[in-house]
Order: sequence, then C-alpha cells, then structure tokens
Amino acid sequence: MQFDAVLFDCDGVLVDSEPITNGVLCAMLNEAGWAIGAQECMDIFIGKTVRSEAARIELHTGQPLTDAWMAVFYARRNAELEARLTAIEHIHPTIERVHAHHSGRIACASGADRLKVEMQLAKVGLTPFFDGRIFSGHEMPATKPAPDVYLAAAAALQTPPQRCAVVEDTVTGVTAGVAAGATVFAYAPLDDGAALRAAGAVQVFRSMADLPALLGC
Repeated sequence: MQFDAVLFDCDGVLVDSEPITNGVLCAMLNEAGWAIGAQECMDIFIGKTVRSEAARIELHTGQPLTDAWMAVFYARRNAELEARLTAIEHIHPTIERVHAHHSGRIACASGADRLKVEMQLAKVGLTPFFDGRIFSGHEMPATKPAPDVYLAAAAALQTPPQRCAVVEDTVTGVTAGVAAGATVFAYAPLDDGAALRAAGAVQVFRSMADLPALLGC
C-alpha cells in the first residue's frame, strides 16, 4: 500500500508515556478514595481523556472532578514525564525514514493536550519532524474516538484522509482513524492486537522497526 501522508498518535506510539501517566492517575484516584488497581486504571483510561470518564470518577470517589484537581494531575503528570519519559523503541530511525519518504508529509495527531504533546516530543528529540504539524484533540470540537483530530491533520497536509495512513495503539485511536477514512496500522508490542483489529486496524505490528516496510517506505 502506498500513502501520501502518515499521521501518528503520540502516547504509546512515539513515546512510552502511558505507564507513567496512568501511574500518576492511579495514585491520585486512590488518594481521592477510589481503590483502583494499576491494571484496571490502564484498562479504563488508556487512549481516553480523564474528563471523558468524569462520571465514573465522581461515582467512585464521591467528589466532583474539579478544575483544581485536574490542574494538580497535570502538574504531577508533567513532572513525572519530564523525569522519566523515553521514546518508543526504534521510533527515531522509523520516523526519519517515513519523514524522508513522504517529503515531510507526516503529522502528530494526539488526543492529549498540546502542552503535553509538545513537551514529550521535545523530551525525546522528535520535535523537528513534527514542528508545525502537531494537532491536539483538546482543540477540536470532539476528541478521539471522534475523527476530528485526524481530519484536521489530513487537511493541514492537503491530503485526503483516504490517502493517509494512521499509526495508533488503542481501540479509541483506531476508531478515530477509521472514522476519518484513513487506513490504520496498530502498534501492539505486548499482545496479539485482536481488539485493535476488531476496531478496524488493517495491520497489527509488534515492533516500530517493521513500520516503514508496512507503509511502503
């Protein structure tokens, strides 16, 4: 398959941030009164915004999900990411190859807030490949699983979504890419990716080193 542009998710695709972010969230939910385990927290929140699960959080903690609580979460999360974040294995040579093959027509389309995305890309040295082509679901009418952030990225690259490949790692993200009309490749290093295939991914792969060949680069 040949594509005119490639759109990458950020968390879990470019940077290994999910365990760090969810570790902070799990700790704070326990502090607020919800005795939730690490795996359950990952299962519920991976690929989603915290606010999208506000009703569930409020049910288990008995407290409203306030802007003040979210501000503390963002601050603690960002501090941990600054201290511990690493890039996904093999991502640097993969991005270099895909970027060169597509003459720079790549973008980062994340469901996360822009500050987090830009900080993470800078931390692992990927900003030069995505500068000016970073899109946040927080700035769209609706974030993932809605297709808005991928549609915005495709439009900015002046490429029909049907000519774009999307690289994702969550059911929420795959759903967004499929809804946009793109062809979705799912990164699943730890399992068989059955849920990602069921959501519409055309290909599941286990190593970022394999991605350029799958994209025809």
